[in-house]
Amino acid sequence: MDSKVVLEQLKGMLTVDQINTDQDDLYDAAADRYKKYAKARKVLNVPSPIAIVYPKDTQEVSMLLSYCNEHGINVIPRGGKTATEGGLENWKELTIVIDALHLDSICKIDTYNSQATVQAGVPLQVLEDELRKVGYTTGHSPQSKPVAKYGGLVATRSIGQFSTLYGGIEDMVVGLECVFPDGQISRIKNVSRRAGGPDIRHIAIGNEGALCYITEVTVKIFRYFPENNKFLGYLVKDVETGIKVLREVIVNGFRPSVARTYSPEDAAQHFYHFYENSCVLLFMAEGPKGIVSATVNAIEEAVETYKDGIIKQVDSQLIEDWFNHLNWSQQDIDDEMLGMIDNDSHAGYTTEISADWETIPKIYDAVMERVRNEFERAEDLTMLGGHSSHSYLNGTNMYFVYNYKILCEPEDELIIYHHPIQRIIVEETLKAGGSMCHHHGIGKYRSEWTREEHGSAYYMLEKLKQAFDPNGIMNYGTIFPQEEGMKYIQ
Repeated sequence: MDSKVVLEQLKGMLTVDQINTDQDDLYDAAADRYKKYAKARKVLNVPSPIAIVYPKDTQEVSMLLSYCNEHGINVIPRGGKTATEGGLENWKELTIVIDALHLDSICKIDTYNSQATVQAGVPLQVLEDELRKVGYTTGHSPQSKPVAKYGGLVATRSIGQFSTLYGGIEDMVVGLECVFPDGQISRIKNVSRRAGGPDIRHIAIGNEGALCYITEVTVKIFRYFPENNKFLGYLVKDVETGIKVLREVIVNGFRPSVARTYSPEDAAQHFYHFYENSCVLLFMAEGPKGIVSATVNAIEEAVETYKDGIIKQVDSQLIEDWFNHLNWSQQDIDDEMLGMIDNDSHAGYTTEISADWETIPKIYDAVMERVRNEFERAEDLTMLGGHSSHSYLNGTNMYFVYNYKILCEPEDELIIYHHPIQRIIVEETLKAGGSMCHHHGIGKYRSEWTREEHGSAYYMLEKLKQAFDPNGIMNYGTIFPQEEGMKYIQ
């Protein structure tokens, strides 16, 4: 269809203020934080959507999706705009962004049953602030907490800094409402558990807007005991020692809310004033006083078990101060974009993977060696390191972080720098049996490895796409590899 015809027909479905065709806003909507440097330099090589629309309720979402499905119009669902893997990037000329801006109601806070229901456009920080007033917390704290919204958090299978205690967003979702491309509205009821067949919540959780549009979610909420928070920090000899201490704490049945170990290179970015060119191991314990006390004791015992790899303990106030300044705001995001207009250095590209306890140190060492020896522009790297920040009974994650000077045209940055490094990380992870995407999702820029990530189980994922989005209108190129879209990667 012609874009002008589409815009005219949208005006018959929505009010004028629900349709945004401002060129600057459309340019901003053409890509997420993955292409932030090219975006800031105004050299994005992807088409802008023809409109951003703001439905006011689930029925309008259903109407919009039905219309797009009938006419073959690509749809990109959008929440807080904090995606980092190209999930919001546009690879189709005829595209509409459906933004959750007006789906912004907190429907119910139910402290007796420990759950809250919100629409998809409710910012995480807004719900957190309301819960704090009644002595509760979401337990969810990604770095994007001040700006992220619930629809996006659930759609991208988000994780937060307290995940070792509270779990990821998938552990918090009780029920949800979502809309499929044919306009079907489906509501999954709120129950503590059921054995009514496969857990269909997970068709929507983590779908990254490639199967459906999430309009409402109900999540668990938790009692909040900030007066009991305890922070511990240590300098350790190497990453492997730090991971061994993390494992000791977790497999003994304890769940500190924060449990991390940083390589020296990564530690230098956060703990430059005390890291002493060493790895940094840190913990935060929270909850009821008795649980916190027991957790602190368990951490100290684990540290004692691996004392030969421990250099020294650091002042707990240093760890607390770091944590209190960890999250970034919308202003931080805006300032970062402005800084890239005149600055040819890049801070903060990441690739996060996961594996079992035994495998993570091996992947880390293999990646460090390959990047340093095989990456053609290794001399441009200003930092290469990583940290483990989310642990489980049977394994943990590794968050590779790499910064570099950008000595190329802005539009070539990703293909010259980020993509070759990410390829090495993905290859080493998949070869070792780990997952190439621990929590940021596949988006569009890891979709070339989706089949390899899932192996024979890709059959199941592919069938979901065929069943729920047979016309392929939902977020083209996200999760599911598309040869035509690869031109934007290459």
